[in-house]
Amino acid sequence: MPLLSAEKPLNALYDTALLDLDGVVYIGSRAVPAAPEAVDKARAAGMRVAFVTNNAARTPARVAERLGAMGVDAAPQDVVTSAEAAARLVAERVPAGSPVLVVGDTGLRLALRRWGLRPVSMASDGPVAVVQGYSPRLAYDLMVQGALAVDAGALFVVTNSDATAPLDFGVQPGNGSAARVIAHATGREPLVAGKPMRPLHEEGVLRTGAKTPLVVGDRLDTDIESATVRGAASLLVFSGVTAPAQAVTAPPRHRPSYLAWDLSGINQPHPEVRTGPDEAACGGWTATLSEGRVRLSGRGDRIDGLRALCACAWSAHPHGPPPPEAAEDALAELGLPGGA
Repeated sequence: MPLLSAEKPLNALYDTALLDLDGVVYIGSRAVPAAPEAVDKARAAGMRVAFVTNNAARTPARVAERLGAMGVDAAPQDVVTSAEAAARLVAERVPAGSPVLVVGDTGLRLALRRWGLRPVSMASDGPVAVVQGYSPRLAYDLMVQGALAVDAGALFVVTNSDATAPLDFGVQPGNGSAARVIAHATGREPLVAGKPMRPLHEEGVLRTGAKTPLVVGDRLDTDIESATVRGAASLLVFSGVTAPAQAVTAPPRHRPSYLAWDLSGINQPHPEVRTGPDEAACGGWTATLSEGRVRLSGRGDRIDGLRALCACAWSAHPHGPPPPEAAEDALAELGLPGGA
């Protein structure tokens, strides 16, 4: 997907923003500085906002309370978690009232109960399904019970497959990493409810009634890929885990529609990126492909330079990722991570 332009702010072109949380609205225990004002401004312009998170540990009410403490106005119904998407996925496949073994936290247990399922903790309870979601208190003995149930034939579902999650002081292993314990032990691959698979954003669309959703995220392999899978427009922000160099070298399924430093990008127009043979231009910047490398010239807003750089690199590699060295000099010209 090529970068798109928008003469009007994105909040006027899309009726709903499906916002990732970690890395977009907050990082660890603090709000991303631009986020509270950006959410308020988007809503004032008439855009609906839903907070769509792969984190299955907290209930929507707890997430809304946490957002409120950070200055981001949110009600429980505004929060869509991967636990809810996973619960729907299971409920559509097993009889009501079925026992489901939960390898996770309170948010996942409550979501299953809301769908008429019975959470259990032991393989001896005869669960028809095992659902695993992130929990900071995940115990090894619970993973053992999950593995026993999956090995006995229970449906295996994970809320999300994120390998890592951002914290104030760095990154930690995510649910995707923990889920490999059961998958490796049993040889059974799980169904995935969260991003980049369809169920989570489908839950967000159903919840909001969105007709023209805009997916906003900081991760290429979950947020942006999920938009690609659904055929929706996406905005990549650089306030979380993705560095500019990773955007430039992204494969086609990870290429966003728009770029912005942070969530304020939903309330701004986005300039046209003009492309031609072996070059792309945006604002005052021109990116040119020469001998397999992208050269950047000009001046102006660095995000426009990055847009030109991405467009040129993507155009030169329409079916696969550009090599990392292709953009090193250009990134250095912009003073961005990944440059020489």
